[in-house]
Amino acid sequence: MTEMTGNSTTGKLLGPLRDRPWAERWLTRALGAAVASASYVVCVPWDLRNRVESAGSIDETTPVTGVGVVALGVVLLLLAAYFGHRDSRGWPLLLIAVPPAVLMYVSLRTHPGPPDGFANAWPLTWAFFTLVIAAGVLVAAGVGRTFRVEEESTEGLVSACRSVGGEAGGGLGTPRERW
Repeated sequence: MTEMTGNSTTGKLLGPLRDRPWAERWLTRALGAAVASASYVVCVPWDLRNRVESAGSIDETTPVTGVGVVALGVVLLLLAAYFGHRDSRGWPLLLIAVPPAVLMYVSLRTHPGPPDGFANAWPLTWAFFTLVIAAGVLVAAGVGRTFRVEEESTEGLVSACRSVGGEAGGGLGTPRERW
């Protein structure tokens, strides 16, 4: 099996980002945010307003397709699992959930709905789908994080014992001395 922190391709693609150089770390994060943004732009139309099916028809149809929504969900979940595996806890939310939420906000804000009773309902729509995307990203990042291979370290435990008891063995003395 290939070593995760080595210089191999697997180590570079799946190893923790904290072990990578600064430029590579931020380039990877920027690429992840760009892929999340691009997937939203490709999978969901820019103008989210309903449209008339044909000229003179009273039936409206939405430009958003089920295939596009599923494709966007799959791409975002895979990205979230990948960054959950490689990076700290908060980064997947910032890198994967925020770009589509911002693009959806701009789209809904720049294309107001018709002047009916639902013209001002877009903030609720945006908030709901932002929460759904964020929750999905957090769950997928948590699942990705479970597959992370961490090195066991007792260094923190030893230093904590030294600071509490004064020696590596704890140094707390007998129960009478502790009271």
